[in-house]
Order: sequence, then structure tokens, then C-alpha cells
Amino acid sequence: MDSILIYEHPLSPYAQKVKIALYEKGIPFELQTPDGLGTGVAEEDFVASNPRMEVPLFVQGDIKIFDSTVILEYIEDVFPQPALMPQSPLERARVRMLEEVMDTHVEAILWGIAEIRFFGRAEGELAATIEAATSDQIAGWYAWLNKELGDQDWFNGAQFGWGDLSVVPYVNGLAGYGFSPHGKLNEWLQRVNQRDSVRQCQDAALTWAFDGPNMDMEALKGAMAAGLFKREYRDHRLEWMIKSGGLEVVKTGLENDNIRFTQVFA
Repeated sequence: MDSILIYEHPLSPYAQKVKIALYEKGIPFELQTPDGLGTGVAEEDFVASNPRMEVPLFVQGDIKIFDSTVILEYIEDVFPQPALMPQSPLERARVRMLEEVMDTHVEAILWGIAEIRFFGRAEGELAATIEAATSDQIAGWYAWLNKELGDQDWFNGAQFGWGDLSVVPYVNGLAGYGFSPHGKLNEWLQRVNQRDSVRQCQDAALTWAFDGPNMDMEALKGAMAAGLFKREYRDHRLEWMIKSGGLEVVKTGLENDNIRFTQVFA
């Protein structure tokens, strides 16, 4: 059987979901971060297999699959043990809804914080407005997650699974920005971070964040100002920036040609 290659970025929560699933199932795989990721002009082989130019991308011989949820479903179908999905249809629907919320609404917040704090899209009063909206939103989502967790140890139910790997990359990311959860959600976070699969992803993310080869933020901001580095503003991210007070951020990004949207697949 051909080896599995995952195109990823250590900070991508979407990629972390896939890596956690593979680690939990004991499936060996290789990792690669595509050259040019984030520029809008990534390496040719990567773009040919994933016209969205996003990570993760699953490659195994002639099999090439993009979109983290689709990849997870494929992994669960092909490598069913140990099962990460709950058994009952209703519980499966519940964790799929949980994943959808995290991948859209909460991911947009995590992405948006980076836009303001690291990429300097807003300063002064505008930045303060967006940050205030961010804080309120995170408090709301944490309250919702606490309710969804209830008295269970795991979002997946009786044991760790799909529901948990769908949540932990985002909560760890928000905690890294200073938004630590409280109550049962915090107890769950401490518990889930003890799993080897999660810890490996977290260690890789922290290593890249503090010692990564591309962390010259001034150079990165310069490339962005020149239109050479384009952050993706598709669907939920665009909605989040506008509703959080950042319409001017979008307008400026369009004028400077340093934001991008999904293009028609070639």
C-alpha cells in the first residue's frame, strides 16, 4: 500500500484534526508544508491536487482528497478501527454539527485574531472594536461548548472521538491567544491535552509558532503590503470580519490586493 502524505501547516486546526485521527488509529503518515502556502501561488503539485490551495490535503498514491471533513470521513471509512464516530445515527449527527460549528464560526475567530494581532490589519480604535467583539463572541461560544459537553467527560460521549478532535485544535488556539476556558470545558481541555495524539499536534504548533522558519513577521507584513502574501477571506471569515466591525479591513485588503477568495477550479 502506498504511504500517506498529509500536506499541512502546524498551526492549521483543520490539519490538526486529520493528524489527530491518524495518530489515534495508529496509521503512519508523512507531513509536508507546501511551498508558497498563503501567497495565493502555492507549489504546482499541491495546487493541482487541491485547487483551493488550503491545507490539509490527503495524498496516497493516486488518491488525493482535500477538505478536512471529507478526509476524516475517508479515513473513518477505510480505517474503521478504532472507531472515532459514535455508534448511533443521532450521536453521529450531533458530533458532525459540533464539527461544523467549530470549522466555521469558531475558526473564523481564531483566524481573525491573527489578522489583527500578527498581520496588523487594524490599529487603534478599529483594532479595539474588533478585539472587543472577539472577546464577547468567545465567551458566548465557550458557554455553548460547556452546555454541549454537559456532564460527559468527552464531547464524543463515553470516550474520546470525532467530537473531541473537532473541538480541541480551536480551544487550544484560543487559549494560546489568552482566552482560556473555564468550568467543565477547562477540565476537558486539560484531560484531552494529555492524549498523545493531541500533544503531538500541540507541540508541533508551539514549536512552529516560536521557532518556525517563517516567523519574521516584519518581512511577512512587508510581503503582504506588496500583495505577495494573500490571506484567504472566504465565506465565514469574510462574514466574521464584517460583523465584528472590520469592513474597512476588507476594503483596504481589496485595494492592496493582499486578500484572496476561492477561485474557479481550473
